[in-house]
This record gives sequence, structure tokens and C-alpha cells, in this order.
Amino acid sequence: MQVRPLDRDDIGDWVDLRAALWPDQTRAELESEGRAAIAAESPLVVFVADDGGQLAGFIEISLRSYAEGCGGSPVPYVEGWYVRDDARRRGIGGALMRAVEAWCRERGYDELGSDANAGNRLSRVAHRALGFGEVETLVVFRKALAR
Repeated sequence: MQVRPLDRDDIGDWVDLRAALWPDQTRAELESEGRAAIAAESPLVVFVADDGGQLAGFIEISLRSYAEGCGGSPVPYVEGWYVRDDARRRGIGGALMRAVEAWCRERGYDELGSDANAGNRLSRVAHRALGFGEVETLVVFRKALAR
């Protein structure tokens, strides 16, 4: 298994993984974001776990001006982190996170932000196992306004 930056040839497999993580987004949206990341038209930095020619997972980061619990600005922020179900518990998620940490250190950053849905126990456990500390639990609300 090799962790490396996303390559143009990976887009189809990467979009499949992204669709598993974000099933509410259309494939067209996911592909568009992927092409923008490859063309450096997006602030997204992507690493993939190549498991013998098949992508086993990915991690995406961006630079945010603010992240809860972080003191710097900009702050690298994990926007998406996913490992296929059949590839879990083999250290792939940790390898992806270490690649991001190395990328951040090379650029002088000393902290990394991330989030998980409050009910996503697996993600919360994985974050803690890799040294993240929970900063806060956030409940997000929405109200539709009548026109």
C-alpha cells in the first residue's frame, strides 16, 4: 500500500470513494470538485492510498481561515477522510493522516483541524487514536423561510 498525491488517472476511483462518504452529493459535483483539485483551481489537497492499483482510501485537506480550537490562520483542515470498508483496520487511515501531517509540517503549520458528525463513533475513535482531541460538539440547525 502506497500513500501518494491524487493523480488525474485516479479521479474515477476517487469519485467512487467520495460518493461512499458523501452519498447526498451528485456524481457530477464530486467529479467537478476532483477535476478542480487536479488542475490546482481548488484549495483542496488530496492524498490517496493505492493498494495494488486500486484506491483503498483518501484524505482531503484545505486551508481554512478559522477552525474551532485552533489558534493559527490559515489552518489546514481535514475536509474528508475515508477508507473502504474492506480495507479498514489495516493502518490505511493512519497512513493517510500521517501524509497530511507531513505536508502540513513541510509548510510550517503546527496544527491540524478536522471534524466528524457527533453520531459517527468510528470517526471519533479514529481521530482520538491518531492524537486529535475533541474541542466541542456542535449541533447545526436550519430553518426554511417562506417566500
